[in-house]
Parts: sequence; C-alpha cells; structure tokens
Amino acid sequence: MNSARAFAPSSVANVAVGFDLLGFSIGVAGDKVLVEKTASPEIKIESISGITTQITLDPIKNTATAGLIHLQKDLNLKFGFKVSIEKGISLGSGMGGSAASAVAAILAANALLESPLSQEKLMNYALIGESQASGSFHADNISPCLIGGLVLSRIRKTQNSLLPLVEITSIPLPKNIHCVLVHPQLAIETKQARSILKTEVAMSTFVEQSANIAGFVAGCFTNDLKLISRSFADLIVEPQRSHLIPGFFEVQTAAMSLGALGCSISGAGPSVFAWAAQKSAADEIKLAMLAAFRKVGVQAEGWAVPLDQRGAHLIS
Repeated sequence: MNSARAFAPSSVANVAVGFDLLGFSIGVAGDKVLVEKTASPEIKIESISGITTQITLDPIKNTATAGLIHLQKDLNLKFGFKVSIEKGISLGSGMGGSAASAVAAILAANALLESPLSQEKLMNYALIGESQASGSFHADNISPCLIGGLVLSRIRKTQNSLLPLVEITSIPLPKNIHCVLVHPQLAIETKQARSILKTEVAMSTFVEQSANIAGFVAGCFTNDLKLISRSFADLIVEPQRSHLIPGFFEVQTAAMSLGALGCSISGAGPSVFAWAAQKSAADEIKLAMLAAFRKVGVQAEGWAVPLDQRGAHLIS
C-alpha cells in the first residue's frame, strides 16, 4: 500500500488512583491521520484540519510525526511519509489528544511497511510522539488508545536504549460500567499541569494511595463495585491540580451525590470523568455535572457511554 488512514480514540489517563499508570479508552472523540509514502526520504506534515489547527507543522515537534522520524531512522527506510492530521480532540482537553495523534500516525505508517512492527515497537514510537506534548515518557494515554480498554502501563528504564520499556496489562472492566466524561470549554497544557506537582509526598499518603490503586485494580478483577468505589480517590495529584478547573469540587460533589463510584480529573484536565454502575445513573450524573459547571459560569459538553473496548484501528 502507498497510503493508510487510522483512527485513534480519546482516552482518560490516571483514572484518579493511577497517576502515569492507568488509563482507559473512551471513543467519544478521536483523531484521524492519513499517512502516504513519498519517494523523498523525509517526514512532512501536509495538512492539519478538524476541531483545532493551531498545531506546529514542524515534524520534529508534532506529536504525530516525531515518532515517525525515529521510525524511519531506525529502519533505514529509503522512502518518506507525508502526513495529514484531522483533529477530533481539542488541545489541552485532558482527553488524550496528543496520544491519539501519535498512535494514529504510527499505526497508519506501520501498515505501509514491508514487515509491520509488533505492538510493543509501535508503543515505543508513539511514546516518542506523546513526549513532545508532555515533556516526559508516560504511557497512560498511549496504551489504552492503542489497544483499547482499561490498561496498566509500567515503564522501566533500559541500559541499552534511550527509550524506556513499556509493559502493558489489560485490566478487566466491571460489568455494565458506564463512564461520564465532561469537557469544559477550557484548556490546560499537560506540561503546565505537570510542572506544578510536588516531587515528594508524605509516607502516610503514599501508603494510603498505594492501597487505593491496589483496591481499585482488585475490584476490577473481582467485579467488586463497592471495593472500587472505596478505593476511587486521588490523594496526591487531584488536590494539587483541582484549582486549575473552576467549579471542580462542585462538579465532583454533584456526581458523587447521585451515586457515582468515583469522580476525578481526566488526565491533566480540565475534563472531569466519573464512573457509574448503570446507564440510567450515568445519564443523570452527566446532567448534574454539566449543571454544576454552568453554575460557576463554565460551558461544557458531556457524554455518558459504556467504556470503549476498542483501541486504534485502520479505517482505510
């Protein structure tokens, strides 16, 4: 093939308890990337369209193409790639927009290779792209965006490579769980949201947060909704970032008062997500969260959907 187009879905990172570790795909939005072979061995961004176009055309700095540059160099490819990006996820939305562009581009490019790469290799190249937006290597958006579902990502440094090794584990989703995702008309840069975080936490907080992530994951494997709900609390990152989102605590309180299993910041924000045990409850929670944002003068859009099991895929 000489061209391929891929779709990569939005995602929720951190999932409250798992900062830089947990994430799940949620296909309420997504990016599409068309990659075409070119005779000239260079990486070029042909166009950027869609919901936002205020993105760098420099292929070294763009999340969709940074990984392709390394791919071409590592494989010593004699051809190049021309890339067209259609953004379906707003910049700074906390919905994994940078990860979606990186994943869609590398997946489409992989379809054009004589010997397609493994999922593990694709993960590494997508990670390079994502790092352009976040300033660091973390796979909590990349992993669920690529493979779908709820994913635990462990990153280990290696001696023989500048890139870390990503180990991914799919975690079973509890039955009938629906996600409410509300996106206020605000933007928060990931690098900014990371820069305000403290580098040290109290031992007692570390222990309690470790118990929360362990309880959350155990609850998912055993379908124990009560355990999930008791564990669904971020004691470290949420308290430091909540002030970036006007009305966050009002929105969170609205969700929890209607029986949400948990409610927290999606990724770096400003989007806020909640889990609900049933579709009817999710619909009510969505309306309450939107109303809470309106009360503080913030317009928002929202969705109440089953957790998406599908990750990125080719569409042409």
